[in-house]
Amino acid sequence: MTDDLTAIPASVATAMRAELASVAEATVAEIIVEVPSYADAFQGDMGRVIGNAVELALGGFLELATTSGGADASTPIRPALEGAYELGRGEARSGRSMDALLAAYRVGARVAWRHMSDSAVRAGLTVEQLARFAELVFAYIDQLSAASVAGHSDELATTGRVRQRYLQRLAHLLLAGGPLPDLVAAAERADWSPPRTLTAVVLPAARVRGALVSLDGRTLQVGEDVPGLDPASDLVVLLVPDAGGRSRPALLRSLDGRDAVVGPARPWGEAHTSFGRVCRALELGLTAEGTEALDTDRRLADLVLRADGDALADLRARALAPLDGLSAGSRDKLVDTLRAWLLHHGRRDQIAAELFVHPQTVRYRMGQLRQLYGARLEDPRTVLELTIALGVT
Repeated sequence: MTDDLTAIPASVATAMRAELASVAEATVAEIIVEVPSYADAFQGDMGRVIGNAVELALGGFLELATTSGGADASTPIRPALEGAYELGRGEARSGRSMDALLAAYRVGARVAWRHMSDSAVRAGLTVEQLARFAELVFAYIDQLSAASVAGHSDELATTGRVRQRYLQRLAHLLLAGGPLPDLVAAAERADWSPPRTLTAVVLPAARVRGALVSLDGRTLQVGEDVPGLDPASDLVVLLVPDAGGRSRPALLRSLDGRDAVVGPARPWGEAHTSFGRVCRALELGLTAEGTEALDTDRRLADLVLRADGDALADLRARALAPLDGLSAGSRDKLVDTLRAWLLHHGRRDQIAAELFVHPQTVRYRMGQLRQLYGARLEDPRTVLELTIALGVT
């Protein structure tokens, strides 16, 4: 027995320990009534396991209360605290918050106190010892609660890190164009529900947080080791679910002012093609107007025409060769006139309005062009080559 007059005498602890099994059973039964979310979990074998855990916790308390350190409620009782920690982890793995478990602790403390104090009084515990006993009971429950909270938090943190790694692997596999079976398996490992489509968005890392506020919670993010992006560019790739069709304008609005480049919506297993479109736009140096995001769907002609810069340069040089002997000023005026003529299908008034000149000036310039090109201006292939050559300035 300890020398502390307020500690529980060994004889009283022995009497109380003999009733631990029945106290644990009563505690579990009361928890089932008062915390309904545990009703199913406490049935059958699981109920017996939890009953044993409650009995272990109560036994740990009695050990705490009867040792020489019994006056200090912080004295660690390792098995009981480890059990509480694991219980908290189990709650996190089950997807439950700590609310139900903490409620169960409160109910358990009340029931255990009621039964154990009755036993203690019958065994001869004094008023002073009983008061100290009450303090130890609730301090011990607080200790168990804290251990469970720590277990719950640690499990969430661990699970979150593991899932984040799985999501990263999935995103990299999507960008690399992995086989669909591999993508499905990776999505299942990451607990990620595949959408109908994914849209690739590339933007500076500093602008990502603000953009994510308005995007689908399933949006995947990749910011490291992205093939196709310069590692020194500090760019991040987002794969945004179901942002095509009528949802695309909302996506573009959410990216306004964020220096974003937006690819097309593609079936989720073909997200790499959306990302490839964005990479080509970046390589070609395409820019948007004002603060708007660069919408590659609106720049398809530029992407096609600039796909092979050398070939386009050769085509332009050949198509405009008849103008090579002119002065720079005259050449520029005729090039502008030829472009407007192609765009407006030869409608003189519309050409004049675009160039801010008199229709007679258009007539004069077209006369010059016909002298330089001759019958080739009536040749469909020549018209096609001129259209392509002058389609990108």
